[in-house]
Amino acid sequence: MNKHLHLSFALSLLSVWLFSVSLHAASLHAEVVDSQGQPLANAVLSLRTSSNPKPVPATAIMDQRSRQFAPSVLAVRSGTSVSFPNSDNIRHHVYSFSLAKRFELRLYEGTPSEPVIFDKPGVVVLGCNIHDWMLGYIYVTDDPWFAVSDEQGRLSLDSLPAGSYTVSLWHPQTPDMLPQAAGSLVLSEGDSQQRFTLAVQGPAIQAAPSEPVSAFGDAFKKARDAAQ
Repeated sequence: MNKHLHLSFALSLLSVWLFSVSLHAASLHAEVVDSQGQPLANAVLSLRTSSNPKPVPATAIMDQRSRQFAPSVLAVRSGTSVSFPNSDNIRHHVYSFSLAKRFELRLYEGTPSEPVIFDKPGVVVLGCNIHDWMLGYIYVTDDPWFAVSDEQGRLSLDSLPAGSYTVSLWHPQTPDMLPQAAGSLVLSEGDSQQRFTLAVQGPAIQAAPSEPVSAFGDAFKKARDAAQ
């Protein structure tokens, strides 16, 4: 009988602790727009504090569908293992010369047996040696909280500790392809709504070019120059 009482008491304490944690959690619902106030898709918003939690092993997927990288922008924390499945019925040859991660996955179908570990923060520009118009980005950050905006420029971050944060924004068309400081943010318990403006250069990136265009060279040059 005593064992059952001890177990019941322990479960009650756990429930109280979980409820207390949930009460102190914050959620950020953000909208990212360009200088003209238009929704900005594929923008990365990241948050950091003075005492960031330690990274834990994580995995992510950069797929290839309809001869495009999917997603076109993937954000990961440093140390993440990324798999590169090929969902097309043709072979691809994925590679990057970016200083943050140089690698090559030679002509293949299906999924390579080993993922690629992205252990250094920075921008990694992806290309396909067979299909020159294929262009993707992996944004590697040391910040523990981050998200990528959707087609409406919206993103959400949940289960955040209430407190003060430093905000950074990035997009493939930011000047010199560098992250931009976006000020500070204080989040209290519950939901917060924020709107951020990010200046970008050039026309909006198309998810799927209407005709094969070799964009990899210019994108790689920008990433290389930014890292020097």
